[in-house]
Amino acid sequence: MPRRLRRDEYTVGWICALPVELAAAQEMLDEEHNDLERDENDENLYSLGSIGGHNVVIVCLPAGRIGNNPAAAVATQMRATFKGIRFCLMVGIGGGVPSAEPHGISGGVVQYDLGKATPSGFDRTGSLNSPPQILLGAGASSG
Repeated sequence: MPRRLRRDEYTVGWICALPVELAAAQEMLDEEHNDLERDENDENLYSLGSIGGHNVVIVCLPAGRIGNNPAAAVATQMRATFKGIRFCLMVGIGGGVPSAEPHGISGGVVQYDLGKATPSGFDRTGSLNSPPQILLGAGASSG
């Protein structure tokens, strides 16, 4: 029987850009939780559950709305509604192609839409910071 938790009991936010990513995320849940009453100031639709004992809020960007601004709006509303969230991750298939050759140094995720056009091509000028140390440690200990 699914449980119903309080909003402040959810500590992990998971944002998906695509419905196929949402479906995969929902399959990852060890336990599904009952929906909560909607917050009138929040337009997101959430899936609630737990993975490995962590209470997780999963949300997908609205259909046809991808990019930084829609993702920021979704994350902002999620954090306002679920005040106990400690980490909010955007997890999905991504748009990059891995390469065996290093292409510069960045602290985390390379931001492909921030840069400048030069005579030799497009120079990326942005990257996101690396994840918090506690998440890096969790990844190392789970392998």
